[in-house]
Amino acid sequence: MKRFLTAFLFFVGLLLLWQVLYSLKLWSPVLLPAPLDVARYLRDAALDGSLGSSCVVTLRRLLIGYLIGLLAGVPIGMATARMRALRDTVGVLALGLQGLPSVCWVPLALLWFGQTEGAMLFVVIMGTLWSVILATETGVRNVNPIYVRAAATMGSKRLHTLAQVILPASLPFIVSGMKQGWAFAWRSLMAAEIYVTILTGFGLGHLLHYGRELNAMEQVIGVMLMIVGIGVAADKILFSPWENFLHRRWGTAG
Repeated sequence: MKRFLTAFLFFVGLLLLWQVLYSLKLWSPVLLPAPLDVARYLRDAALDGSLGSSCVVTLRRLLIGYLIGLLAGVPIGMATARMRALRDTVGVLALGLQGLPSVCWVPLALLWFGQTEGAMLFVVIMGTLWSVILATETGVRNVNPIYVRAAATMGSKRLHTLAQVILPASLPFIVSGMKQGWAFAWRSLMAAEIYVTILTGFGLGHLLHYGRELNAMEQVIGVMLMIVGIGVAADKILFSPWENFLHRRWGTAG
């Protein structure tokens, strides 16, 4: 309750500061709309269905690409950690491509897939894959060798050891990689939706882009707040319970 109250007061303070800055008229209202104008846009967009449909389109793209990135990244990361040849090739490639800004994948996706959902999916997968590979590799390589030797003395074979010993022991690293991969995938998708216009669905990035085109700053800020809210909700719903469970499981909870 105390943590909730602290967070609530903090965000109320931010809203009050925003209103004060708007009231001082230090710059044009076109550049900084009033909080009530942003709230009015969010209400109207929610009522006419445009905000809800855009959220559904964006989250569908994000989840599909993210899950594909996970399903590919975890096995590749485990193989990379166990095989020196892959570590010196695929591992180095993943390290280099992880630092590539998300927006750099958009021109390549457009040239390969055109203005299609495939371009969106490709960008999200590329945003997820490399972080998951690196985190999984790090997690597997940091598993205490005593666990593996103890499992071997009790008759555990290679595949069983991998699934029942190495994978659970490396989960803290993998979950961290999943969290980072989600953040990169989210940024990649926003970049793709801003630059790729397709008729199969308008996402939050498209609303952001059209708000800029129309000089509708309340729409730009409103969509940005929506994106931030979805990101925070994803962390609290998807990743925080996993992290808390792992901290309790390994006795590192504060």
